[in-house]
Amino acid sequence: MHLHGPATDRTKRILRVSLALTFAYILLTFFLGLRAHSLALLSESGHNTSDFLALLMSFVAVYFHARPATDKKTFGYWRAGVLAAFVNAIALIGIAGWLATEAIARLLHPLTVEPRLMMGTAAVGVVMNGVLAWMLFRVADDVNIRGAFIHMLGDTLSTAAVIAGGALIAWTGRQWVDPVLSLVIAVIIFWSSLSIVRETLNILLEGTPDNVSLAEIRSAMQSVAGVSGVHDLHVWSLGSNLHALACHVSISDIPPSESRRILSDLNHELREHFHISHTTIQFEMRDEAGCEVEDGCLPVGQSEMPVHAHSHLGHSHSH
Repeated sequence: MHLHGPATDRTKRILRVSLALTFAYILLTFFLGLRAHSLALLSESGHNTSDFLALLMSFVAVYFHARPATDKKTFGYWRAGVLAAFVNAIALIGIAGWLATEAIARLLHPLTVEPRLMMGTAAVGVVMNGVLAWMLFRVADDVNIRGAFIHMLGDTLSTAAVIAGGALIAWTGRQWVDPVLSLVIAVIIFWSSLSIVRETLNILLEGTPDNVSLAEIRSAMQSVAGVSGVHDLHVWSLGSNLHALACHVSISDIPPSESRRILSDLNHELREHFHISHTTIQFEMRDEAGCEVEDGCLPVGQSEMPVHAHSHLGHSHSH
């Protein structure tokens, strides 16, 4: 699993640009937020700091994805990006809680803000975050980059809300708009992060992917000629968009040449209809009554004929 080529290099370039621009905007919103006495702008600074860390972890994850598998890491580093997304999402939920607490405190003890400075700074953020979100969307092919894209999209919406809030403060003089905007931003951060936590945690715990139905897979495999049953079926994710499958398949006592045909048909079915190309399939000869599963496999004395099918994980070598 050694990934190179234009797609990976383009992702790295986009992440480098995103890191540089996000860091510059963090400094801008922090200092001007202090000057304008705007909690919404300071919230944006904190939000963008978490996004900077998210982009940094995404960049590191893309780097690790490009490293080859070893005897110690036989699947390579496909889950580095998943782990980065999980850690970042947990951190963002913490940031959301802090912003909500500060916003409530500001509602109880309001401060006068400078709306024009607030709007001008947020306008820069809308343009920057919108461009970065669009760039990340073009390469958002896994949960790691998709998580970074969601953060940038959330930033674009929240900075647009800051502009609207600044205009409302300038027009009406209602200072409570600033902390209310902070609460809205906190909700956006929390909601976008929660879905990433659920998805990444399911991958890290090797749960069945949400878009996969074991019943449908079992039915499709059992429809292959020569297959009398499928059990001990497992499907899990190696990365955000790369699934693996392992199972036991019951067949009759047939010549090896015929079993190879069945194996080929099974892999074709899994690859074409479920986009699963990394499989480990074990054939077993069983009587018509079947058998009970003990310790996750066969009863003592049960005959078996293991046949393993491995499809390499889309090696892409471009030098």
